[in-house]
Amino acid sequence: MSTWMVVEDEPDIYEVLLAMFEMWGIEGVAFVDGEEAVAWIDEVDRGEFEGELPELALLDIRLPGSISGPMVGERLRKSPILQHSAIVLSTAYRLSAEEEKGVIERAGADHLMYKPLPKFNELKKLLEGIIAERRAKKAEAAKAAETPNTNAATQPAMPPIAPPPQPPTLPEVEEAETEVVSSKKEEK
Repeated sequence: MSTWMVVEDEPDIYEVLLAMFEMWGIEGVAFVDGEEAVAWIDEVDRGEFEGELPELALLDIRLPGSISGPMVGERLRKSPILQHSAIVLSTAYRLSAEEEKGVIERAGADHLMYKPLPKFNELKKLLEGIIAERRAKKAEAAKAAETPNTNAATQPAMPPIAPPPQPPTLPEVEEAETEVVSSKKEEK
């Protein structure tokens, strides 16, 4: 069973998301504010949490308290255990393009969506697609870490390899023979 994390302070949205997750066969780890979520991430990092870890975090941008959704995302990206989780931000407030870019960068988010959320099947397809992309990125990063760097700039300089000598041509052989014969005549 897969696990997804939700940080949402609106009870109606919170309950609907958890009900959807259950229908999809997904376990939900849910928090109503950023402080609870960050405290749980700290627990995970200390090895104090037993259970399946989430591969997706759905974070409301505006949360009560001093820790916002993007701050929770930022903390997830710093976690040695949860850093590869897909992060989706959600908000009911319209943001300018600059604000969108800022919250996505701060959270290290994979996606931003506006409320009301997409319909049941559309939401599932969207979130599963984001998880698949994150898995591919993680696999690519792992492969890159395993593969030695073959960049020429990092390799020691090797002397150029000379091409193999070419066999002499017939005129060159005849000329060499003539030189050998004439040098032998001079020796006598």
